[in-house]
Amino acid sequence: PEPATALPEDIPLHILYEDQDLIVINKPAGMVVHPAAGNFHGTLVNALLYHCDDLAGIGGKLRPGIVHRIDKDTSGVLVVTKNDQAHQHLAEQFRQHRIKREYLALIHGHLSTRTGTIDQPLGRHPVQRKKFSTKARHSKRAVTHWHVIDNFANEKFSLIRLRLETGRTHQIRVHLSESGHPLVGDPLYGRRAELNTIKDQELCALISQLPGQALHAHTLGFIHPR
Repeated sequence: PEPATALPEDIPLHILYEDQDLIVINKPAGMVVHPAAGNFHGTLVNALLYHCDDLAGIGGKLRPGIVHRIDKDTSGVLVVTKNDQAHQHLAEQFRQHRIKREYLALIHGHLSTRTGTIDQPLGRHPVQRKKFSTKARHSKRAVTHWHVIDNFANEKFSLIRLRLETGRTHQIRVHLSESGHPLVGDPLYGRRAELNTIKDQELCALISQLPGQALHAHTLGFIHPR
């Protein structure tokens, strides 16, 4: 049996900012945000419980202070609250979509225009339950804005910046994959066919060794609760 509450674990953290109300972390790729089935140890919450003695309890015993998540294999900035007032304040900002969230991504192919928007609802995939899809029976609105930073001509890759208007599970990964431009290294939404088109064998080997999708939560903007 696993513990009903998350336990403190001495895991190093890359702390970007911290005060009496909240802590902002640069989460590494490969780290799960909070304990769940199959991942009760080594999570961000386990590390935070060791570092902080004042995490908000409103998120529950397994999710103290957690107001939002990013995927296990996505790296980047994440805010965690230390008291219930801060938790409620930030949760309301997320609910009203007033949080500024920008990501950097490396994708297969070249987008047709420099900037654009994908406005496609997301829901649980009708057949593959681990995946999400724009063709789900029950879905919620999802909006992703993108801007091309650079196109790489030798091999068809693009470095892009994405801004989320909504924050659905796997939103960026699904929107890009179903647009024909999956994230490089995405184990769930990527396609082997993209790798087979890469001529540089050394580059192909490096991509194959990626631990997950080439996606980084670069910017997080919010109104401080105090």
